[in-house]
Amino acid sequence: MKLLNHTLLYLSVSLLGVLGIWAVVFYFFMLQEVKDTIDDGLTNYKMFIVHRAQGDTAMLNSDAFSDKNYSIKEIPATQAMQVLDTYKDTLIYQERLEQHKPVRLLTTAFVANEKYYELKIISAVINKADLIRKLFLALVALYGVMLASILVVNNLVLKKIWKPFHYLLAQLRNFRLGNTPVFKSARTSVKEFRELNDSLQSLLQRNSDTYLSQKQFNENASHELQTPLAISINKLELLAERGELTNEDAETVGEVIQALESLKRLNKALLLLSRIENQQFVEEQTVRFSEVFQKLTRDFSDMLHFREVKVELNEEGDFESIMNGDLAEILVMNLLKNAIVHNTAGGVVTVTIAGSWFSIENSGNPEPLDEEKMFDRFYKRSPQSSSTGLGLAIVKAITALYALSVNYEFHNSKHKFIILSNTMGRADRG
Repeated sequence: MKLLNHTLLYLSVSLLGVLGIWAVVFYFFMLQEVKDTIDDGLTNYKMFIVHRAQGDTAMLNSDAFSDKNYSIKEIPATQAMQVLDTYKDTLIYQERLEQHKPVRLLTTAFVANEKYYELKIISAVINKADLIRKLFLALVALYGVMLASILVVNNLVLKKIWKPFHYLLAQLRNFRLGNTPVFKSARTSVKEFRELNDSLQSLLQRNSDTYLSQKQFNENASHELQTPLAISINKLELLAERGELTNEDAETVGEVIQALESLKRLNKALLLLSRIENQQFVEEQTVRFSEVFQKLTRDFSDMLHFREVKVELNEEGDFESIMNGDLAEILVMNLLKNAIVHNTAGGVVTVTIAGSWFSIENSGNPEPLDEEKMFDRFYKRSPQSSSTGLGLAIVKAITALYALSVNYEFHNSKHKFIILSNTMGRADRG
């Protein structure tokens, strides 16, 4: 949900509550004002009737409302002395309508011709049910108008106010380490947005400096470590080829060469993993995985022949992804190599490619991998394995870099890795 709509949601709910409370208060306030107005009218009418009754004795015989809105009856003096002007709501039966109607009743007493009389005057009142219904309709109309006004303000005024914020979001979305122009701050007079500008500028500058430092370290490490390792291996191989070593010494030299080769592979894998995590593979293109599998299958033909493993390629669709071409090959190569190396003689590697995923399934160890540790660095099923234990960690890092995910399944002694697209487009990796 967008921020503007999120704000509108809370504002509309709050407004509904405020209007509801206001409607209740307004209802009782208006009802009281109406009663006061009716009571004032009853008081004035009382004075008029009392004044007329002094000269028109015929009025003194009206002891029932009938078609009039007042009644007069004679009462004892002692009772008259106790009568005070009282106003109350009551029901009066109207014969014409054959039903009870709510009225406002004034009860008072007066003296005429030295006799005491009780006077009752009634006045029609507002129907509360009608009042509530009309007030509710008015409230709904008012709420609708106010909500529409707020919506207009949100989309016209607030959208313009938040324009610098969306500009900054666009800058961050398009920011790529090592392949981005200088961050451009948004022009704004709002203090909070200016502070956000400065914070982002400082943060991205620190990230860029760290990126350049990591990049330089990787380049230096690749050169400074790989060169002496290669020299050491070459010299040991020359020493072994002279034939001047005893069998025991030759075995020792072979073990050292094997250890250095393992260290060389480990160094390359760690540097690759570091470069992936630091997003140093910035060049991207549309990769067709069917072509990648075809190429790597040809490259692994000697290994497949040596291990007596067959690759079956099933193309059910054309899975494409926007990513670095080298990383795409490394992703497939690690999975395919694992499926070949950990397979059994005469085994099969089944590759299936669909529109938004591909899978690599192979026979091999009858026990499943540890799903909690399999993507950890240096995880090996067997400590004696010559593997660096970084292959699946590299696969996980590559899939995390793009809109891809990796899943593992184990059925009928077959291991299966599935790479699939999480979204229709590419993930944001600023």
